[in-house]
Parts: sequence; C-alpha cells; structure tokens
Amino acid sequence: MLELGIIPQRRRIGLTPMIDVVFLLLVFFMLAARFGGTEAISLSLTGGNDAPYDGPPRLVTVEADGLLVNGIASDDPVAALSPLMARPTDMIILRAGNTVSVQRLLDVMGDLRAAGLSNLAVLE
Repeated sequence: MLELGIIPQRRRIGLTPMIDVVFLLLVFFMLAARFGGTEAISLSLTGGNDAPYDGPPRLVTVEADGLLVNGIASDDPVAALSPLMARPTDMIILRAGNTVSVQRLLDVMGDLRAAGLSNLAVLE
C-alpha cells in the first residue's frame, strides 16, 4: 500500500548522451566516407621547361562555339594538325578562350587523346 504523501517519481531517460553519440557517429561517417572517385588528368603546363618546343606552331584555341588551329577556324582539329606533326608525340599547346568552361577544354583534350595525340600542354 502506498503511504499518503509519498508519490513515486518516474525516472526519465537522459537523451543528452544518446544525442552526443549520434553526432559523434555522424561526424565519423562524414569524415570516413568517400564522396566520389577522382580522376587524375595528366597535364603539363607550358610554364615549365620540361621539353623544348620544336617544329611548326601547333596551337589549338578552344572557344565556346568552335576551335581555332593556329588562328584558323577548324571543325576537325586532328586533320588540321596532321600536316604539322612529324610524330604523334609532338607537343600541342591548348589555350582556352575567356568564356570556355573547363569541361569543354577537357572534352577537346579527350578528343585529341582519342586520336592518338598524347603530348598536350595547356597555356596558362
């Protein structure tokens, strides 16, 4: 029987330690997770003197609406560059226009590499 005047109190579960553990787990998984794979793009900048440039000029300017090979508009840069190349490993200098996105420049680099032209340098 309950005595008069004594009311049993219910114990409440403390939520603060549980919330702390949840936040610690959240921080751990955020720091440990990989949010996507990165791909490395082999690229040389023309500022370094790794290899001397020789032969005729091979400058490809990437514009938002087209390509210029040595200042002349070209729909097929590989065909325009082939008479200027002694071998596929000759250096080709790429220059991006003012309004060109990085993705457009990477697409042109991918097209040139798919055609077998591997020595690409980007003008700063």
